[in-house]
Amino acid sequence: VAERLGHMMSANESCGRLGGDEFALVVRDASDTGAVEELAGRIITALSRPYAVDHYTLHIGASIGLAFGPRDGRTSEMLIRSADLALYRAKDAGRGVFRVYEPALYVQAEERRVLEIALRGALDRGEMSLAYQPIIDTQGGMLRGFEALLRWESPEFGTVPPSRFIPLAEDARIIAQIGAWVLRTACAEAASWPEGLRIAVNVSPVQLQNDGFVTTVATVLADSGLSADRLELEVTEGVFLREDRGATTTLARILDLGVRLSLDDFGIGHSSLGYLSRTRFSSIKIDGSFVRAAARGGREALAIIRAVVALAQSLDIATIAEGVETQDERQLVAALGCTHAQGDLFGRALPVTETRTLA
Repeated sequence: VAERLGHMMSANESCGRLGGDEFALVVRDASDTGAVEELAGRIITALSRPYAVDHYTLHIGASIGLAFGPRDGRTSEMLIRSADLALYRAKDAGRGVFRVYEPALYVQAEERRVLEIALRGALDRGEMSLAYQPIIDTQGGMLRGFEALLRWESPEFGTVPPSRFIPLAEDARIIAQIGAWVLRTACAEAASWPEGLRIAVNVSPVQLQNDGFVTTVATVLADSGLSADRLELEVTEGVFLREDRGATTTLARILDLGVRLSLDDFGIGHSSLGYLSRTRFSSIKIDGSFVRAAARGGREALAIIRAVVALAQSLDIATIAEGVETQDERQLVAALGCTHAQGDLFGRALPVTETRTLA
């Protein structure tokens, strides 16, 4: 990486490694912002080309944040901070791109910092809870289990959606603590239900990188008394897009405990048949966006659902249609062969007290 960067430097630029996988590039005369942005694009292209190392071909990517002085900072510290904020924006955009610093990024970073402080104490203050959404059998309409959904009600920020605080918990490295609480709470509750009902719990890819996660699962099962086959951990396709194999090794060890695995949101990411054959999933969840589009007559959505169902049947895997809200959608997913469904039609995500009356 350093060699490729060095070959791209002219007398107007200097480049050095800040630490880890971060480099800083100083452009002495940056009056031509277009030229600087063009250089950023060329750097991303150059660093994204394959690397030959010890008979292996390796692939990496690059994201770049740009800051211009004195507009974005009058000291080196301020410029690095501004460029770092722009870098985070580039990573949020999907990586492999560059972004230029904007003043709004500082405001967003400050809001994020305040929210992170509140999140760190949310569990201890009792602000988090679980809601449980029913999962039913599409043929007989029988209740088969619940999915545990994390909720955060903050006195300061109100109801904070998981889409906002889960990525923050991952970045702040507190997802393991929160995830362990979710697992303990959900399994303890499920242990009081009839034997035939299962509990599904979402797991972050970051949790699966933790060497102690399997031990956490085993300890929770032992402490709660819940049988392993009644616990289903839901993972997304993002688990398989990471560069190391730590997560897949963890999944294999979890399967050895007797715990079930469900592939969530199948079809909306970088779908691959490879990991379906390599990992023993018990179910595939079809995203609600496909269900809604299919109910409106969308040919592509119908084709995707049919293909997923056919694939699942060939692998002896159950299919769960998410986001089912109307009788028409229920009849459609059943006709298409989905074995299970969940959504507001069968029940919204319920507080634990209401869940117990259904179970």
